[in-house]
Amino acid sequence: MFKRGFLQAAVVLAAVSFLGQAQAQTTPIKFQLDWRFEGPSALFLTPAAKGYFKDAKLDVTIDAGNGSGGAVTRVASGAYDMGFADLAALMEFQANNPDAPNMPVAVMMVYNSTPASVMALKKSGIKTPADLSGKKLGAPVFDAGRRAFPIFAKANNITGVTWTAMDPALRETMLVRGDLDAITGFTFTSLLNLEARGVKAADVVVLPYPDYGVKLYGNAIIASPKLIKEHPEAIKAFLVAFAKGAKDVMANPATAIADVKARDGIVNVDLETRRLKLAIDTVINSPGAHAEGFGQVNGPRLALMASQVSDAFNTKTRVNPEVIWNGSFLPAKAVLDVLPKK
Repeated sequence: MFKRGFLQAAVVLAAVSFLGQAQAQTTPIKFQLDWRFEGPSALFLTPAAKGYFKDAKLDVTIDAGNGSGGAVTRVASGAYDMGFADLAALMEFQANNPDAPNMPVAVMMVYNSTPASVMALKKSGIKTPADLSGKKLGAPVFDAGRRAFPIFAKANNITGVTWTAMDPALRETMLVRGDLDAITGFTFTSLLNLEARGVKAADVVVLPYPDYGVKLYGNAIIASPKLIKEHPEAIKAFLVAFAKGAKDVMANPATAIADVKARDGIVNVDLETRRLKLAIDTVINSPGAHAEGFGQVNGPRLALMASQVSDAFNTKTRVNPEVIWNGSFLPAKAVLDVLPKK
């Protein structure tokens, strides 16, 4: 009897020890999205739902966000280990806080082109960037398109623009009401939001920044230097799992939306499927991504963007592109071969 009890206790202790070792080998990662749970967040929610992060010995928690600036500052504060943010927002933070002790770094490019655009209703008479001179534009103060508008204006000789700020939920409503001549925003966000307010896509003029001389990068995965120092292998594992999930998402966007719906039950499945497909077609599976490689950046292009952001955002110091980017954690080329064939 004693012997049997001793053996049972030994088995329990061994199981507890094994579980403790397994947990010790799993790295927790808090991940901050740039925005609400919408179509494009499937890029992260799908690999989580399919267990790709778990298989990589990562315990990843993914939280919705309220803008790229917030994602950057939360990773910088140490509240989050990694995040998803517009590269221009990261550059601005770096240049305005050059001595920050916990400076986030971009480790993988996801949106090879900025999704920012100017959108107007056709009835406004706006057809080209030149038509924006002297007009009233609107966007939240932190909107990526608004922040980068000086670059767009310089490239297209636009002058005399006045701005109105508002809460993000009111941007498209104010355009529909006629309070504004045009708005800035991510195309796959504002265009579909306008449709949700009764405007047909055929009645919207879209002026994408990349089509009019603004070759900025868009959103990238960022990591804290603390995570880089203490768990570099976890970043590599995260990016491998992410790339695997991103390939699944791009191969079947309609299926991936179920993972978004699972996190936010009120999302409109049809709308978010369209939003995801639009994001894939315009900024992820783009000519630039095919030319440079998914996840990669081009050095001269990155340096040009750093200079443009320094000027447009009037930063305290010049953006240092070498501080912003660290591509050493990127997976092998075969793993990054995730883009659908054009």
